[in-house]
Amino acid sequence: MSIETASSEALVTLPVAAPAAQLATLSPLIDRLVSAHGATWLTADNVADWAAGGGDRVILLAGDPVRFPEALDVAVVLPELRQHFAQRFAVGVAVREHEDAIAKRYGSIRWPALVFVRDGQYVTVLSGMLDWDVYVERVAEALAMPASRAPTIGIPVRNGSASDSSCH
Repeated sequence: MSIETASSEALVTLPVAAPAAQLATLSPLIDRLVSAHGATWLTADNVADWAAGGGDRVILLAGDPVRFPEALDVAVVLPELRQHFAQRFAVGVAVREHEDAIAKRYGSIRWPALVFVRDGQYVTVLSGMLDWDVYVERVAEALAMPASRAPTIGIPVRNGSASDSSCH
């Protein structure tokens, strides 16, 4: 702490640390996915590398738990689903500040959402909170699906010399 005097005013300067980068969500239940269940925090910068890490992976796009309270239910159910499927998939949790960019990358438009990827490629999205039996059925289907193109805006680019081209 230092005190400076300028004319008749005293100025007190306190040592203040810069705020730590906030990885946290707004909920200990979502934070617990990382701290207790081995999930990885994902940002727009690391999501592609994480998704390409091999095998099946699930990205939680929780959204604001105040606006989307079912996100907390999904955060509790997700480790149970992973256990039910014998740890077959890795879990990543999108950092709040990067959720929109990650959602856009994978064509997700509803929160909360579980984005399934395999070997870096999009598989499908399960949105909202579901009953346990429905979740088990849909996760089993997702794990059996082939990778496909994410439902994002744009037209798939094809090789101009492709023989099946119907373009003039």
